[in-house]
Amino acid sequence: MSDPEHGAKPSVSGGQGTGGPARPKRSRRRKGKDKRATAPSSASLGPSNESGRNGPETRPQKTAQAQPVDQDGEAVRKRKRRRRGKGGNAKPQPHSVEGDRDSADASVRAGHAGDRHAGAGQGAAGRRKAHQQRGLQGRPLRPAEKPPAFVAPPPKAAPAVNGPQAGRSAAGREAANAGAARSEFQFNDAPLYAALDLGTNNCRLLIAQPTRPGQFRVVDAFSRIVRLGEGLAASGRLSDEAMDRSIEALRICAAKLRNRDIRRSRLIATEACRRAENGEAFLARVKAETGLELEIINRETEARLAVSGCSSLVGREAKSVVLFDIGGGSSEIAVIRIGENRSNRLANHITHWTSLPVGVVTLSERHGGRDVTPESFAGMVREVESMLAGFDCPSHAHLEAPEDFHLIGTSGTVTTLAGVYLDLPRYDRRQVDGVWLMDAEVSAMQARLLSWDFSTRAANPCIGPDRADLVLAGCAILEAIRNRWPSTRMRVADRGLREGLLTEMMADDGVWRRGRSRRQNRSGFRHPFRPEGLET
Repeated sequence: MSDPEHGAKPSVSGGQGTGGPARPKRSRRRKGKDKRATAPSSASLGPSNESGRNGPETRPQKTAQAQPVDQDGEAVRKRKRRRRGKGGNAKPQPHSVEGDRDSADASVRAGHAGDRHAGAGQGAAGRRKAHQQRGLQGRPLRPAEKPPAFVAPPPKAAPAVNGPQAGRSAAGREAANAGAARSEFQFNDAPLYAALDLGTNNCRLLIAQPTRPGQFRVVDAFSRIVRLGEGLAASGRLSDEAMDRSIEALRICAAKLRNRDIRRSRLIATEACRRAENGEAFLARVKAETGLELEIINRETEARLAVSGCSSLVGREAKSVVLFDIGGGSSEIAVIRIGENRSNRLANHITHWTSLPVGVVTLSERHGGRDVTPESFAGMVREVESMLAGFDCPSHAHLEAPEDFHLIGTSGTVTTLAGVYLDLPRYDRRQVDGVWLMDAEVSAMQARLLSWDFSTRAANPCIGPDRADLVLAGCAILEAIRNRWPSTRMRVADRGLREGLLTEMMADDGVWRRGRSRRQNRSGFRHPFRPEGLET
């Protein structure tokens, strides 16, 4: 068949006739549409004319020789249709897994132009969605990684203010905190003082620094039962075993003192070294082996130091107090009368004092402290009462208000009674020091201890095996004191000579004077003298 306008149609191979002008080149897709729209039946096709390119051309009829050409052309058209159905004419390129991910991202960004997928059996939008979901090989696409966005941290909430600063402004709280920091700096920068007490039963060391007026903070402490006065009542001398135990404890104290920058110290020995024939020789041995130089104090000094150590436990309402210290070899008793003008040093108000040559160690050795019966306990009480009979001291029966008078006990005996009364799982100084015991409670606790045997007393955490044979002898001394000075209440003090030594040294050095406080405190605040106890 020939074209009336342009002459003969070209062959399937794309050649042009020789007799007519050259036709404009059409796109491959357009030619495919034209061929499908105008293709004649296979019976009217003639053989191709390869020689006619510029003139009119007559399409030859189909012959046996043209069959391979038709088959090749049909194969080409099928391949074209398959490529168009798969998404375009471009040949698929070999790629790796990373290439799949990059190509997929590129395809998603490009949007898969609609003309590339026209006529593929589904809409271009559907194919793009399918490609976005499947990827190039049916795998889900990796989501695009975006850099994490910067998120500003939430503003810090202001801390809750409770306690005494709750009603203050921010400026007031800052000033208070600055003052507390300055006070803490002053306390930490305060000089160190040391006090050592080598008694008949214990060796004790205390290192502290002054804080508020009349108070100090404990930095280091040591205590050990050495029983230096063991066997002293029978022989009049210190035994070698007792001296060895004491020197071993004193070596520990010497090491603690060497490791601190001590401004001032005082090391004392009491009744055992006072009474022993070899007391001075023992102290010379202590100096040679440990480097510590101890001094033997008299009974009056011992009574005064006991009062100084417990001065903060005497309330402002008290007008009269009897303070006693039950030691291992002696017991000191001081009668204190406080008038209208109270001195900063309570020891200045001592009117009468005495020192009994009996303590828990000496009394238990004479009467037996391991197995104590009610009869033997009464015998110990009578012995101490006979000693107190010679003490010339006025009675307190004339006092009109019982609350103006009370007892203060500072010794292992009264602290043990308080610990058992409080039923502590283990001894705790913070709960014992300063506790009040009524007269009926003291009597009940003494009867309870007297009903226990030695093993029961040793098993109690507040007594232990070291004091199990001494505690009832101390209760006998306490009972004699209570019979001499009856009182409705007694205050327990877990303090004694060491605290008195520290208080005396700090007061002598003037660390609590108001003028010194003003110079040290830049804020100009003056602390009133208000004894409130120790800071331990």
